Formats: sequence, C-alpha cells, structure tokens
Amino acid sequence: MSASTPSLLAAAREAAAHQHYPQGALYMVATPIGNLADIGLRALQVLSLVDTVACEDKRHTAALLQGYGLHKPLLALHEHNETEAAQTVLQRLREGQRVAYVSDAGTPGVSDPGARLTAAVTAAGLRCVPIPGASSITALLSVAGFTHQAGGWNGRFVFAGFLSPKAAERQREVQQIGADARACVLLEAPHRIEALAKELASLGERPLTVGRELTKQFEEVAQLPAREFPAWLLAGAHRTRGEFVLMVHPQAAASGEETTLDAAALRTLDLLLAELPVKTAVRLCAEITGQPRNALYDAALARRKTAPETETDTD
Repeated sequence: MSASTPSLLAAAREAAAHQHYPQGALYMVATPIGNLADIGLRALQVLSLVDTVACEDKRHTAALLQGYGLHKPLLALHEHNETEAAQTVLQRLREGQRVAYVSDAGTPGVSDPGARLTAAVTAAGLRCVPIPGASSITALLSVAGFTHQAGGWNGRFVFAGFLSPKAAERQREVQQIGADARACVLLEAPHRIEALAKELASLGERPLTVGRELTKQFEEVAQLPAREFPAWLLAGAHRTRGEFVLMVHPQAAASGEETTLDAAALRTLDLLLAELPVKTAVRLCAEITGQPRNALYDAALARRKTAPETETDTD
C-alpha cells in the first residue's frame, strides 16, 4: 500500500477535510479487521489530524499507521491500564488536543477496550466522536441469508460477544441462547473455539453461520447445523486458526405449532386494533414487539370475532 499512500491520503483530505473536527475531542476510530484496504477515508483524515493516538497495542498500531504513511505519538491504553490511562487522555483533551483511540482491530469499545475511556470522557463533559468502519458482525449478517420466514425473523439480533471462558458459565450462556428465538451473534478466539463448538452442538439442528478470518486472505464462511460444528472444525487443521464471528440463526417455529404470544405483545395488539385495520395493526405490532406476524394475525382475527364489528379492513 505504501506506493499509493500519498494519493490515498490526498483522497482522504479531499473527501473528509471539509468536515468539522473539534479540538479537545476524543475520536473513537474503527480500524480494519484484517484487510488494510477496508480503512475509511474519514478515519484516515482523523488519524492524520489528531495530536495523539491512544491504542490497545503500540507496536500493532505503529505498524498499522506506517502502512498508511502516518506517524503519530502513541499512548498505550488497554484493558489492564484503561482507568489510569484515561486520566492522561482527559488531561490532553482539556489542553485542547485531538486524541484518537484505536483497538487492535474493528470498533473500539465493542468487545474491546475503550468503553471505560468513553465513559470517563463523557463524565468529564468532553466530547466523543465516533468514526465508523469495518465490522465482522454486520459483514457476517450480510451473507447469512436470513429471511422473514425463519421463525418470524424481523432483522433483530442479540449481540453476545465473547462468552465466558469458564466451562460451566459458558454452558449456561449457550443454553440461554438456545432458549431465545432471536438470532444471536458471538465472537471467539482460536484457542477457545473448539470448546465453544462442543457447547453449540447442543443446539442440534439450529442453523449456524460461521465466519473465520473475515476480510483476510484465508477468509471462510460456512453455514451448517450447530450439531455439525465440531466436526467441521476438525475437518481441516487450519479451521481452528484465526478469529471467529458466529451467528446462531433465529429459531424456526415448528410447522403447525401454535406460537404463544406474551402478554405485552397482546396488550400492544389490542391497543393498535382499537384504532387501526387488522393488517396495519398486525404489521406495526410485529415491528414493535418482534413477535411472529402470522401468530399476531391469528390472534387479531380471534379478537375481532369476539368484538363488535366497527370497521371494514380495507388495507
């Protein structure tokens, strides 16, 4: 990338320099999760503009910046010193400096250090500015192939991040995921992926999408029943290497099985039915509550049969 660095930085200036970058602000900068080409132009402009880059690993960040032709003073701020180092950042912000924070990959503060830092900055009445970028979570979502027919999938998912490294706690967390009908996103490191695979296998036929080394040279995406995940890992020695993001698909409703709606969803449905036609009320209720639309529609029809007819459903 070094041969094209001047033109890259020039493109970043042209695209992003017109925006306002206040002094005395902390910039939470998302960096590539593997592929250097995934850097954003606004991220490059911010990294070239700031006075200091606080970072999870100084050696890693120095190499990252060098890849873009940048050289900045670095301040170590990681999970073991975040509270103390945050005070140094606060002092620099009060002096009017612009400070960027980057983790080793992806968005800082999301399963990475940075949350305590932003909390301290916000509590001090200073400004935090998010600079978005590549995300393994949304990258995997985009190729997972969820449909609205999969258990009432409505685009919602739970982000669980890294599960507990303790076996008993991790088993309990997987059981909770299995009991939840929603999609769930997990992250895992290579040295724990086999243990997690054994736990996820307990979910049986529940579909699982596995992303390994996303955006990198040996990227791999696979979709399989959860019970087959341990065997998939063992099918190639390379498969236990690299960083993982996994998505447990939403739980499909059994054919012909009645879905039980919770009391809050039914109360919302009743309020909407009092003012709206059935189809409109059902659509809005599904969006608000996340409950399956078919089950809500059946419940709405049952309620209309037991109530006086006051309007014609024309939508």
